[in-house]
Amino acid sequence: MARRIESVALSGPAGNLEALLEEPEGAGPSFAALVCHPHPLYGGTMHNKVVYRLARGLRHAGAVVLRFNFRGVGASAGEHAHMEGEIEDARAALASLRARYPDLPYALAGFSFGSRVITRLGCELQDARFLMAAGFPTRWGPPEHLEACRVPKIFIQSTQDQYGPRPELEAMFESFAPPRELHWIEAADHFFVGALDALEEQVRSAAQASLE
Repeated sequence: MARRIESVALSGPAGNLEALLEEPEGAGPSFAALVCHPHPLYGGTMHNKVVYRLARGLRHAGAVVLRFNFRGVGASAGEHAHMEGEIEDARAALASLRARYPDLPYALAGFSFGSRVITRLGCELQDARFLMAAGFPTRWGPPEHLEACRVPKIFIQSTQDQYGPRPELEAMFESFAPPRELHWIEAADHFFVGALDALEEQVRSAAQASLE
């Protein structure tokens, strides 16, 4: 059975949010995952290549995946709100996903700006199965919320990430509360150029391991 893809309009705090819901191939989903995209002011959308690979890796791990555009992006209503508003967009999207799949555990994933959004939201809610942060930016202030956050945290980073350099992220990672894991992908830059297949496989394997 091929996977089912559905375009949906979610009710968000600044108006409707444009979204795509994708169920896994074959058997029904074993968990639900929300995926957040990179910075809206720099071309970030739910169709970003890394976001697509995050979603596909999670689907291959058994997830039904909801991707959406933050306010002011694509067909989503509203204007950019400097992360605080985008966290509320993610909260609304997650509520919609959990209402549709109330019996499934859930996970949060995001790339770049989206990784900051999902770690903030996930550490507040405390009941996700895991948080998956790809391309985590280190230069947007200290992520103090991660120092006491006991939700399982998975970081996947390019070895040549210009926005989250390896020495900076490794030093920061030491302050994060367990459980936590950090995976490095040999790639050309922040966008995992030349290594999207490796990224997708790492997403799949890390997600499956977290659910065992």
